Amino acid sequence: MATHPASAPAALPVSLDDVLAARERIAESIVHTPTLLSRTLSELTGATVYLKFENLQFTAAYKERGALNTLLQLDDEARAKGVIAASAGNHAQGLAYHAHRLGIPATIVMPKNTPIVKVTQTEGHGANVILEGETFDAAHAHARTLEAEEGYTFVHPFDDARIIAGQGTVALEMLEQVPEIEMLVVPLGGGGLVSGMATVAKAQDRPLEVIGVEAELYPSMYNRLHHTDMPCAGDTLAEGIAVKEPGKLTGKIVEALVDDILLVGERKLEEAVSLLLQIEKTVVEGAGAAGLAALLSEPERFRGKVVGTVLCGGNIDTRLLANVLLRDLARSGRLARLRIRLQDRPGALYHVARIFHEQGVNIIEVYHQRVFTSLPAKGLITDIECETRDRNHLDRLITALRRGQYEVSLVELA
Repeated sequence: MATHPASAPAALPVSLDDVLAARERIAESIVHTPTLLSRTLSELTGATVYLKFENLQFTAAYKERGALNTLLQLDDEARAKGVIAASAGNHAQGLAYHAHRLGIPATIVMPKNTPIVKVTQTEGHGANVILEGETFDAAHAHARTLEAEEGYTFVHPFDDARIIAGQGTVALEMLEQVPEIEMLVVPLGGGGLVSGMATVAKAQDRPLEVIGVEAELYPSMYNRLHHTDMPCAGDTLAEGIAVKEPGKLTGKIVEALVDDILLVGERKLEEAVSLLLQIEKTVVEGAGAAGLAALLSEPERFRGKVVGTVLCGGNIDTRLLANVLLRDLARSGRLARLRIRLQDRPGALYHVARIFHEQGVNIIEVYHQRVFTSLPAKGLITDIECETRDRNHLDRLITALRRGQYEVSLVELA
């Protein structure tokens, strides 16, 4: 166990009353997303798995909740001057959308390398977007400079009691919709969502375990609680929880109320995104799939438990999603690239293709290589991308090719 809630300090930055008050403020303008049982994922993991579909919010993420709760508590002067934030993700869109709806000017500072789709989406919600710096830290510093110069109100993405209270409304809805939930498994980046949800969970009149989930490449909160120094860097599918420095307020709450923090690898994150699309027919970003990734990574930890996890966001680049799905097909054996050594003579490719036909395998692409190879001049390498039913079907194809005296190897994913 990472922490010990029983020894929690008496006073924390956010209380259950704060979350209940936030729910009253935001109720009319936030989608009350469903919490639904996934029978297939339950069978797959051995737990009873309930999914909270926060990817169905208007901006496709839970971040709207905390942003709106904060905006509604601004005084008239602050509303007139406007708000500012540094964000390249869901916080930017949630804040921009509700600020525009409330008539509050919003400025969002993003790094210069932010994908254009995120810039246009944020501008589409009515925000003034400023591109500054090559990193998030540079964008954040510029936002704080503008805050001081222009009198804007800075809205932090997670380390603010109003933000945390708003995010906690996710847990209120989940536990009302499914009172039998025994464990909440929550994606964890800066800690705003898990802090708010843990505040609600630990105020219940029954034991309720709270597990935070971080990407292995960004174990920032794990480092803080365990006094470790694992690096926080790299390209992760779960960029929404790729936080190098968690919050001070959230760190205090997580240390007091969160029972454990699990780390999940990129392979499981990819698998979780793919499974949610295939099984639940719902699109989630990498961070949104982190809870399911934890269930897949450590099934014994959750077996037999009634688990609720949050699909916290659905904003994933379509090309990235396509790559994730194709990689999953390759790993499951349904999509493969075979490297076959042939003799450079008429009919060579025909005879290979005939074996594919006999085995009922669909050929997608064929790549001939005569020049850039170490084979003799009369030899060639052919890579054939193909589609099979499953791993056993692929194994039968490879066996048939070898029985036909072909030298064949499977081009594996890294």
